[in-house]
Amino acid sequence: MTQQKEKHKDTLWENVKALIYAIILAVLIRTFWLQPFHIPSGSMIPTLLIGDNLFVSKTAYGYSRFSIPFGGEINYFSGRIWAGEPKLGEIVVFRSVVEPNTDYIKRVVGLPGDRIQMKEGILYINDVRCPLEPHGEFKTVNDDGTVLVASQFVETLPNGLKHLIIKQVPFGEGTYDNTPVYHVPPGHYFMMGDNRDGSNDSRAQGVVGYIPFEYLVGRASFIFFSTGGHVALWEIWKWPFTAHYSRIFNGIH
Repeated sequence: MTQQKEKHKDTLWENVKALIYAIILAVLIRTFWLQPFHIPSGSMIPTLLIGDNLFVSKTAYGYSRFSIPFGGEINYFSGRIWAGEPKLGEIVVFRSVVEPNTDYIKRVVGLPGDRIQMKEGILYINDVRCPLEPHGEFKTVNDDGTVLVASQFVETLPNGLKHLIIKQVPFGEGTYDNTPVYHVPPGHYFMMGDNRDGSNDSRAQGVVGYIPFEYLVGRASFIFFSTGGHVALWEIWKWPFTAHYSRIFNGIH
């Protein structure tokens, strides 16, 4: 009987150790390699949809205190180590100075020293117009759960990168369709959502503003699953009716 109790204790302790090791490994992977990220809003439609679940590369830009859990509350260290700078057009997860505990995901449209302006709904970078090519309509689920139908365009950035955006209202009528010139400070970046009429981003200076290099979390890498709409990853019974299986393992551009 005593041997059975000892064997049970040993088995229990082995299971506890295995669980502890698994948790430590998960934290290390999340901190230094890949961090899962869930898309809760439509600010990056059509590139990213509500319900997309993706991995964020933590190695892309090196590590800051925001790479570590609770980095918004605890100032582990300043600056970045093994730093790599983002390129124009990359999609980045970051924290804002206004809300350092909240993750945002947007596209980099302004590098340090750039001049950014919106004129009649068209993006200008250093006075260079980013041309738009009509690309039909895009239909998906909106933030409030209703169906969103919007005009879709291919935007070309000055470095030649092409990506999709949507416009929900006519050009010139959006909240941020006509702006002053934004001068991106040294060591900062200008972020913008691909849903040009449904994104709070660097155009909203009191909400998001310019993003310091230190506040970057990582680069969006690929979608590992898309539950579709406002469905949680654990609501498996809803997947057959909502999941976007065609988006699984899609790269992000």
